[in-house]
Amino acid sequence: MTKKRDHGGGIDAAIANYGGTRADWLDLSTGINPVAYPMPQFPADTWTALPDEAAFTRLYALARRFWNVPDGAAIIGATGASAIIAALPHVLPEGEVCIPGPTYNEHGAAFAASGWRLGQDPSHALVAVHPNNPDGHIWQVSDFDATYTIIDESFCDVMPDQSLIQLASRPGTIVLKSFGKFWGLAGLRLGFAIGDPAIIAKLTDLLGPWQISGPALSIGAEALADPAWADETRRRLVADAARLDTLLTANNAKLIGGTSLFRLYQVEDAAAAQDTLAKHHVWSRIFPYAPDWLRLGLPAPDRWAQLEAVF
Repeated sequence: MTKKRDHGGGIDAAIANYGGTRADWLDLSTGINPVAYPMPQFPADTWTALPDEAAFTRLYALARRFWNVPDGAAIIGATGASAIIAALPHVLPEGEVCIPGPTYNEHGAAFAASGWRLGQDPSHALVAVHPNNPDGHIWQVSDFDATYTIIDESFCDVMPDQSLIQLASRPGTIVLKSFGKFWGLAGLRLGFAIGDPAIIAKLTDLLGPWQISGPALSIGAEALADPAWADETRRRLVADAARLDTLLTANNAKLIGGTSLFRLYQVEDAAAAQDTLAKHHVWSRIFPYAPDWLRLGLPAPDRWAQLEAVF
């Protein structure tokens, strides 16, 4: 049996250990926007008909405009960035891949499962999570000279000025985008790969037709066509991240990284801090490789009192 990899979430396990109902719990263990994009209205056949080519064309056109995708880059969507992460090792020439970490662990797992060697040499293939999860490290254009480069921008929509989307026109380069984080719709399962047309063509063959559901096509298009919501969301996230920093640093935590969707703190004992929070039905993220790291997402506007009551 494959060992389950460490991720945020897992409220069901927290309930089993600490009690309460799902509604009682404030889940800060992920970096998902707690104020999701509002559900649009769409025709009933969005649920009953096979997705048509026009819906894909509309979504991809809006994605190109929203992310300023270079003309020379191709694009494909899928059921979450995780589906693309799992598929990418199968469409690249096998060899050694460098995945600087600690970082999101699904990249390493996907390459290892496909027979790749995980190493430190970035000349053949490099995976860069930008900004990095969990420390928020920002990569620069000058960091990339691998033959094959994957830039995971799942959290970059909070800082579009830092996006490396211009590199998507380089041969051998793929930029990943996740819809679940910034738009707060992780359950929708929508992600994108943008980059080298030859690689995108292979992903298209591997993922098959109708790889995005009708509702995801509709909701994704509505959201990508709404830059005003995105701008207002960025302002709110920055303010809420500063509020969280003020609360935690006043209680002996040291800010050491993150983005405006999640903050990484250094504490004396992360497991003890998680236990204290959990007794108040607040779930956090700790890391097996860093016993003094505590990561927190942002509370929804009406849930701050629950977090503040812990301290």
